[in-house]
Amino acid sequence: MEIDQNPLFPEDFSAAPLAERVRPTSVDEFVGQEHLLGPGKLLRRSIERGEIFSVIFWGPPGTGKTTLARIIARAVKCRFVPFSAVTSGIKEIKAVMDEAEIEWRAENRRTVLFIDEIHRFNKAQQDAFLPFIERGSIVLVGATTENPSFEVTSALLSRIKVLILNPLTEQHLRMIIDRALVSPHGLKALEVSFEPAAIHLLTAFANGDARIALNALELAAGMIGKSPETGKRMISQELLTTVLQKKALLYDKNGEEHFNLISALHKSLRNSDPQAALYWLVRMIEGGEDPLYIARRMVRFAAEDIGLADPRALEITLAARDAFHFLGPPEGHLALAEAAIYLASCPKSNSIYVAYDAVLKDLKTSIADPVPMQIRNAPTQLMKDAGYGDGYAYAHNDPDRVTTMSCLPDRLRDRVYWRPVLIGFEKTVAERFERWEELKRKNKGEGQSSGS
Repeated sequence: MEIDQNPLFPEDFSAAPLAERVRPTSVDEFVGQEHLLGPGKLLRRSIERGEIFSVIFWGPPGTGKTTLARIIARAVKCRFVPFSAVTSGIKEIKAVMDEAEIEWRAENRRTVLFIDEIHRFNKAQQDAFLPFIERGSIVLVGATTENPSFEVTSALLSRIKVLILNPLTEQHLRMIIDRALVSPHGLKALEVSFEPAAIHLLTAFANGDARIALNALELAAGMIGKSPETGKRMISQELLTTVLQKKALLYDKNGEEHFNLISALHKSLRNSDPQAALYWLVRMIEGGEDPLYIARRMVRFAAEDIGLADPRALEITLAARDAFHFLGPPEGHLALAEAAIYLASCPKSNSIYVAYDAVLKDLKTSIADPVPMQIRNAPTQLMKDAGYGDGYAYAHNDPDRVTTMSCLPDRLRDRVYWRPVLIGFEKTVAERFERWEELKRKNKGEGQSSGS
């Protein structure tokens, strides 16, 4: 594939984005979707035999929907017409259909009509394709990130096949990045390399989307110069953090005393010191602080520092907020003072805070795994046929109301996020969960024994 070269950086680069320049042109170059393109799989066999059919690719962004449409058209030597559901209306649809009909009759050549974001077409626009699909003058290839069960008409669904594309794994993304680094149409001329931690950061940030990974790679590559020692460009973790970071929220940096005082209240409560907590609370109120701001911070404290050790803490702080709304100052201040003293008196546990942070860390440093099939809902036949809900175990059918079914993705099956603190009511909750875990282990063992 010839690409016009234009200077994008100091070296000669194509004017097109990197993701476009390194787009695969054959099945063998395509990365991912092995369930469709692996040896002997449906789509691969179809492409190799030239037996194409109308299809909708349903999957997340950056997983290869557009690329597959182009590979199909290229492999079977069909006319390829890209069509956007965002910018096109019924007039444009009819014009393209007429051209396809003429091409089919005059040249016996079919048209692969690729419709990006097909879910954006309304019912009338979707129905306009039906007669042309039935006559065989076009092969419709749609792409959507939305569930076709809800966004595509039943008439159109009955005439096409829906193929589900999965998010790319970190291994897939590394292959795509490695190819971009050495491709003549990619970054080969720049001689770019990665620190090991940096490429992991990039693949985790991309979250299964090749386009995001390549766009970030291209941006990072354009921000670095050659090393005087090696003559190469090295993308570091620090550089990628700069490239990938989101805009930070802006705060008033001049109100230091405001933050000092709320910190003092929070830490006094955490240290179970009612005298200090009351002092800092009244000082803030009398100093002009918004009482509802204080109430919000105490609600947060109840969840972050007490949690299940005393679930009533959250109820009392919310009640104090409502009481202040009802009474106003100065009487409402007493409700806040009562809540502060109660919070100081509670047993403390930050297990919920730690558990939330552990989940957040997993989400930031790894891909977002698909929801396991056994706990997906399947309101449509298409979703049932795709395996949604297979293996679901209804807890109410079990005498103990707990089953051995795993509700986490396979990669995280044994992950423990919440580790209870054995204090206050949280100890009771922990004992309850431990009993259930024992039942699960027992039932799983019995199931394995009977299975063998």
